[in-house]
Amino acid sequence: MTTAGTEPVISAAGPTPSPAFDIHAPLEEPTLRRLYYYMLKCRTVEERIRRLYRQGRFSGNYFAAVGQEATEVGATMDLLPEDTIAPSHRNFVTHIMKGTPLKLMFAHVFLRKDSPDQGRCAQAHCGYAPLNIITPASTIAAQLAIGTGVALARKMQRKTSVVVALSGEGSTSLGLWHESLNFAGVQRLPIIFILENNLWAESVPAQLQSAVEDFSVKSQAYGIPGTTVDGNDVVAVYKATQEAIHRARQRNGPTLIECKTYRWYGHSEIDPAKYRTVEELEYWKARDPIPAMERYLHERGFWADSWKQELQAEFDKEIEEAIEFAEKSPYPEPEEALDHVFSFSIRERELVRKTWEPQIPRRGQEI
Repeated sequence: MTTAGTEPVISAAGPTPSPAFDIHAPLEEPTLRRLYYYMLKCRTVEERIRRLYRQGRFSGNYFAAVGQEATEVGATMDLLPEDTIAPSHRNFVTHIMKGTPLKLMFAHVFLRKDSPDQGRCAQAHCGYAPLNIITPASTIAAQLAIGTGVALARKMQRKTSVVVALSGEGSTSLGLWHESLNFAGVQRLPIIFILENNLWAESVPAQLQSAVEDFSVKSQAYGIPGTTVDGNDVVAVYKATQEAIHRARQRNGPTLIECKTYRWYGHSEIDPAKYRTVEELEYWKARDPIPAMERYLHERGFWADSWKQELQAEFDKEIEEAIEFAEKSPYPEPEEALDHVFSFSIRERELVRKTWEPQIPRRGQEI
C-alpha cells in the first residue's frame, strides 16, 4: 500500500500494469472481518448521535444513513490516503472509513471549535482536508462536480489516486449530476460514482424521480460502465467498487455503481417519514446488512458472539471519550466567522466598524 506523501506518478509511457481485481474470487477472512467491523462501528456511532439529538445535547440536525451501512462501508473501505471522498449530506460515517478521529467528528456534531471546520458548518457539512474528504454542500450533487474537478486535477498531475463520489438517487434529477458524469466520461477521469438508491429522495419516491428501474442504465448516455448491486450486501458493494477503482487507477475512466438500499429513518431527525408504509419499513429492516454479514461470517467459520461484544464495548468507550472531548471543546467566537473568508484589512474594518451620524446643516451653513 502506498503511504501518504509518496503517491506514485504515472510515467509518460502510461500506468504501471497491476493485477486486475478478481470480482469472482472469495474475499479473505481479514477483509470480511474488517467489513463487519466498520459496519457495526458506523451503526453504533450514528445511533448514538441520534440519541444525543433527541436528548437535546446538540443543536442543528442530522441526516442518518442507518440501514445503508453496507453501501457506506463497502464503497469506501481500503482507499489510500491520497484518494478523495466526495460525500453527500448523508455520508458522515465515511469519515470513519478515511480515518478522521472520532473526537473531531463529534466536535463537528456539537459545532465546537475543535472540529475540522472550527465550528463553522452544520452537521451535514463535514469535510477534512488532511484526509482528502471534500466538504459537502447544501446544493444537492455539488460534491460530484467538485469531485470531478479533483479527478481532473489528478489526471493532469498523472497521479494514480482516485475519487469516490457518493449521492442519492434524487440527485439524478439535477443538472450537476449529469454534467459531472458527462464530463468525467468525456475526459476518462479516475472517479467512481456511487449512487445510493434508498428509494426516497426526502419524501419523493424513486418511481416519481425516474422512469427506469435500474438507475445504472443512465451511465450509457455518458459512455461509461454502469452496474447495479444489492446495496445491503457489503461483499457485493466492496467487490464492485474495488473493480471500478482498479479500472480508474489504470486510466480506464469512471464507473457508475448503483447500490439499492434503504434508510430506516426519515430524511433527517426532524422528518417522521409518515409518507412510508409500516410494511415497507419492516420489509427492509428484515434485510439489515449487519445480521446478514454475521450469518455470512458464521457460515464460513469466522464468527464468534464474544467478538461482537468486544467490538461493541470498544466502540462505546471510544464514543464516550469523543463526546466528552466535544462537550469540553469551546464554541467559536462570533468574530471568527470572518476568518479565512475576508482579507485581514476587511476583517478589521468589519470588527471595528465606525458609526456614521448624519450632519444636519443649520440654515445658511455649508457642510
